[in-house]
Amino acid sequence: MSLQSHLAELEKRHQAIEKEIETELHHPSSSDLRIVELKRKKLKLKEEILKLQADKTPRRLH
Repeated sequence: MSLQSHLAELEKRHQAIEKEIETELHHPSSSDLRIVELKRKKLKLKEEILKLQADKTPRRLH
């Protein structure tokens, strides 16, 4: 899997978790624990996305 396709897959999963969080927040019997778990997963994905994006960006030497 190329870096671009891996990033695209991570971003797709990130968006899916965002939608799931929104659904949970609007559901009357939603679990706070479930929402926290989803937010942690979303944050972990975001951190991985940012790390991969930083790794693919060439660094400038001073």
